[in-house]
Amino acid sequence: MLMIPRGLGPLLAKSKRSLLLLGPRQTGKSTLIQSLKPELTINLAHEPTYLEFSRNPRELEERLAARPYRTVFVDEVQRLPSLLNTLQAILDEQGQQMKFYMTGSSARKLKRGGANLLPGRIHTYLLGPLTAREMGYKMKTQEALSTGTLPGIWTEPHRQEKEKVLRSYAAVYLKEEIQAEALTRAVEGFSRFLFVAAAEAGKFLDLSKLASQAAIPRQSAVRYFEILEDTLLVRRSEPFSRSERRRLIQSPRFFFFDTGVLNGLLENFSPSPDRIGMLFEHLVFNQIVHSAAAQDMPVRLASYRTEHGAEVDFILEWKGEVWAVEVKASSQIRTSDLRGLASFADYYKKRHRPVVVYLGSALKRVGKIDVFPWLDFLKEASL
Repeated sequence: MLMIPRGLGPLLAKSKRSLLLLGPRQTGKSTLIQSLKPELTINLAHEPTYLEFSRNPRELEERLAARPYRTVFVDEVQRLPSLLNTLQAILDEQGQQMKFYMTGSSARKLKRGGANLLPGRIHTYLLGPLTAREMGYKMKTQEALSTGTLPGIWTEPHRQEKEKVLRSYAAVYLKEEIQAEALTRAVEGFSRFLFVAAAEAGKFLDLSKLASQAAIPRQSAVRYFEILEDTLLVRRSEPFSRSERRRLIQSPRFFFFDTGVLNGLLENFSPSPDRIGMLFEHLVFNQIVHSAAAQDMPVRLASYRTEHGAEVDFILEWKGEVWAVEVKASSQIRTSDLRGLASFADYYKKRHRPVVVYLGSALKRVGKIDVFPWLDFLKEASL
């Protein structure tokens, strides 16, 4: 199978400290860590291995006592959060003579398990699906919109197989999260909430509405949405404001981490006219977020909306610059498409770069606004 080099690879290889690599399922965490050639691998997703470590708190120390391993890979560490306390004790004793590579799909499980996340002793990185930057900005738009950019999906040659795997993603996710969160009695409610959230993806978050549509109490909707966030399935785009206080009061938008997974949940892989706007916004949002993570650089993405209805899809704060990004799933741009950018400029009154990102193939300039094909925009922003 074709292997696409990941942007985080060189950063992880250069790290002098132990590291924790977080990311949703099937983003390639284990494959990336294995490329670092750890001397010992402990796969807690393997049930017999998990049982051995859960029954014997000294299992790791006993294995390390048998041979002086320098690099140890612990896969799916969130399955046994208490193991991190053992890792801390080993690191305290041996310092940088030992290096641990850990992967996980949820920091929530680690915290809930009372795990010590080893502050100061490890570096934490985030791994998402493939980015255009990792692929030399040669990503196929229609494929990215329909089946997403998970590594195993992208390199799978057969469309039917892609769709089958993506449809099963929800079933596997539900099974594992329900087990991990002790939601067995609430399986139907959690399942309904997941699919309702998928149907509302890209919109402003209204937990009361989601609760009503899923026929569950609002407090359950709050808890379930936290689970989706903590397992990295969804991410918020907070409302933009010059006041940090107002950021918290207004409603954020929310996006699923991959268009293919979202389409699999909805059992609809067609970027049809009624869906392409939502999917294109997801694609641009995720490419920005995942590319910044692949460079281990901080990024802030917010949404701008006034009470009078003026909107800009994303306000991007990246490498000391502010971009106002309007996303249009069209090959043509009209003057009316620029109204939100004008509103933001009047509100913000500071230097920033207003742009339109669209599905056309030509770089344009409309008035004072640069209009970018989406891949050219990512390249221009070094994302």
